[in-house]
Amino acid sequence: MYRLFYFVLVLIAGACLTRQALGGQKARDNRRVRVVPVGKGWAKSSVNAVVFRTNSVVTHKNTQYIAYYDAKGDIILGKRKLGTSNWEVKHTPYAGQVKDAHNSISIAVDGKGILHMCWNMHGQPLRYAQSRRPGSLELTEPMPMTRREESRVTYPQFYNLPGGDLLFLYRQGGSGSGDVLLNRYDVRKGQWQALQHPLIAGQGRRNAYMNGLSIDGKGGLHISWVWRETPDVATNHDVCYAYSPDQGKTWQTSSGKKFTLPITAKNAEVAQPVPQNSDLINQTSMTVDAHDRPLIATYWRSQGSDVPQYRLVWHDGRKWRTSIAGERKRAFHLSGGGTRRIPVSRPQVLAGKDNRVYVVFRDEERGGGVSVAISESPNRADWRLATLYKPSVGAWEPTYDPALWKREGKMHLFLQTVGQGQGETLENVPPQTVSVLEWTP
Repeated sequence: MYRLFYFVLVLIAGACLTRQALGGQKARDNRRVRVVPVGKGWAKSSVNAVVFRTNSVVTHKNTQYIAYYDAKGDIILGKRKLGTSNWEVKHTPYAGQVKDAHNSISIAVDGKGILHMCWNMHGQPLRYAQSRRPGSLELTEPMPMTRREESRVTYPQFYNLPGGDLLFLYRQGGSGSGDVLLNRYDVRKGQWQALQHPLIAGQGRRNAYMNGLSIDGKGGLHISWVWRETPDVATNHDVCYAYSPDQGKTWQTSSGKKFTLPITAKNAEVAQPVPQNSDLINQTSMTVDAHDRPLIATYWRSQGSDVPQYRLVWHDGRKWRTSIAGERKRAFHLSGGGTRRIPVSRPQVLAGKDNRVYVVFRDEERGGGVSVAISESPNRADWRLATLYKPSVGAWEPTYDPALWKREGKMHLFLQTVGQGQGETLENVPPQTVSVLEWTP
């Protein structure tokens, strides 16, 4: 009897210590969060806070830059010295059709300190400008890049290569019928060139929705995407992957088999088969781990379930594997065209040098704030959830400063509460404060 009583006491004490440990970890997570305001931004749609903004916040040397639409739809650029709260803000001569959340702003800074910006495109001609000198917020007149395949541009994304050059990834065409193109900027010559036109071809029958591009420690390029057969989001299917060992000149599968370009539905590598009508979301994120292996974050619904789950599709060096990041309880379904009002955000995935994986998201099931799922286990099976920002952020999705994360392991997220209606309709949300949420894991 005494032994049984003692055993029960040990179990209770252990449970209390576990709760205290988890509570202490969450408290430490919250203590490391700082929110630095910039200014008021448009909030009736999610155009300032969509996950495919690559990039919303960027760092070059000791200066951080930010871009957003203000209450009138005009583009605001800002910069600050890292570690300070004082932003130098510039009202630019450019504006966007902010009612359409596709028309996001993407920025990058090249190796010479020149700011590059694209904005306001949803199947529209390319809109692109540069800063007039290094470190400046004064922009040039709009200019072309390559003068090729720039008539119906959507989802502009910049990526920084080692050495200072830039990549530019975008879609030419429309939903259900488009191609993915890749350009490269030579920082020494100050010129863009077409690198792959196209890299991924829809062949007039579908299009690839990119889950982003990641550059590993050797300068190799990793890309991921899902296919869509029609403008209806319900026709999304299959998580695909490709790798380039030579910064985009040639491409191959995870096993080293070379692609004959462009990549098509016939020869693409399917990292994770997902059938249509599985609530598979498009336009998510990817990164590489400490071993330069690809990690892809997304969500979909398993057959026989009504609840979409956040997933990590990852390569362990031998084969593709899939893990569920957390465990959601609430059902929802995806269908229709245009921007959808969804109770969860698309996920953003980051990996630390210690090989921890972080999936940042927003879920109404957790109160609609900024959450992060953290995994330290090699098999990505165990996840801890933490709240970085408790108030609801509406239809916000996570974007971050990739240069600062890669260099210092500091997560700086673009933060703004935003609304979003179904299709391209609006939600009656007044202008909300644009901030940078700083967190060091």
